[in-house]
Amino acid sequence: MPGSDPTDLTLEAAAEGIRSRRVSAEELVRACLARIERLEPALHAFITVTADEVISAARESDRAVAAGAARPLEGIPVAVKDLFDTRGMRTTAGSAILRDRVPGEDAVVVAKLRSAGAVIVGKTNLHEWAFGVTNQNPHFGGARNPWDATRIPGGSSGGSAIALAVGECAGALGSDTGGSIRIPASLCGVVGLKPTYGRVSVRGAIPLSWTLDHAGPMARTVRDVALLYRAIAGYDARDPASADVDVEDPLGTIDDGARGLRLGLPREGFFDAADEAVARLARAGVAALEREGAPVVEVVFPPLRDVLAAQRTIISVDAAAYHADHLARDTSRIGEDVLARLRSGEATSARDYALARRRRDEIRRAVISLFAQCDVLVTPTTAIAAPPADAPDAVATAARLTAMTSPFNLTGLPAVSVPCGLTSEGLPVGLQLVAAPWREATLLRAARAYEVVSGWDARRPAMAATA
Repeated sequence: MPGSDPTDLTLEAAAEGIRSRRVSAEELVRACLARIERLEPALHAFITVTADEVISAARESDRAVAAGAARPLEGIPVAVKDLFDTRGMRTTAGSAILRDRVPGEDAVVVAKLRSAGAVIVGKTNLHEWAFGVTNQNPHFGGARNPWDATRIPGGSSGGSAIALAVGECAGALGSDTGGSIRIPASLCGVVGLKPTYGRVSVRGAIPLSWTLDHAGPMARTVRDVALLYRAIAGYDARDPASADVDVEDPLGTIDDGARGLRLGLPREGFFDAADEAVARLARAGVAALEREGAPVVEVVFPPLRDVLAAQRTIISVDAAAYHADHLARDTSRIGEDVLARLRSGEATSARDYALARRRRDEIRRAVISLFAQCDVLVTPTTAIAAPPADAPDAVATAARLTAMTSPFNLTGLPAVSVPCGLTSEGLPVGLQLVAAPWREATLLRAARAYEVVSGWDARRPAMAATA
């Protein structure tokens, strides 16, 4: 390990290297900070980085290792989406309104990461208020895709995905209300997990939609995501959305392979709605799992138009309710695209909101019933690869990016995106896998089985190799 670049290590390998004292936490953190300093002018992955505090925390980790008291994530640099409260470090939600807000307490997930030994390396850029998927933030800069800086990284957890892809951190935390973990994971070539609704506490996160928000881990490999998930999952009695359901350790079965896992392919609305290159790569991913012994069955998914209509109504009304004071006082510091979405929610009737909530319950029941036929649903993560940052029709682009992810926010099911190849333009594409509620262990087993046969976890953008 001496002489190699520690940012090339997986989170799991870095944790083992720190525990065995073959690499120090300070060495790893300094290497990440050097990458941030060098790449940030081009990428805009971070909103806030406090280098002195980060180095101090890494030194504390090295002292813990020396004392024989290393924790599971000791010294691991983790980037946190800038809507999770961080004690003593500003949390803006990507908004000019909160530009100088410094919380006095950590969000529950941040506290759990620190308790596991992680070093919070910085706060990552996001679409303003997390209400969008392009990550073109008018207040903190438009984030750029590390595979092609003329394109978007996806959002709203885009900064976290960028930072991972280029080695600015070893793990990251994102939130997902309509696809905000999985979309940037897909477009940036990393792994992103949205756990079951209620599995990971969102207390201390600035909400977008109380009924759809999920917190989850992002990393460069499936095993790394599992390690982060294990650290943050669990019941929080002070979070009204949290569910008191036992958490199965995903690492116990994660390398059991694909054999015997039944894969469900929706007959309509997913593969047929994706661009040809995306659908081809996703189908190749399914074929790879089938060759490993996973039988494939077709399933009938509820009409996506109904799913997406209910999702749009709920998210916009919830967001407008949370931002009622901002909308009443001063909208001059809210970006045009986000303001339009908030106004749409403000104008939605109580009748339409109630009908959307009722339709959600019906759709959730129908989707869960599909798991009588399969163990894991498989779809492309997004219908398209990363579009240009200056694309003329951002509204249509956003709709195509969320069409295949938001159904699983509406239903609350666990879903993960894993990289499954590059288009002819060299842009990453993601394969989405979805499991029944609380079956994250099965989901990560399937994702890991694909990762092993694909070899995608070793691929990085050229920018990462030259940093």
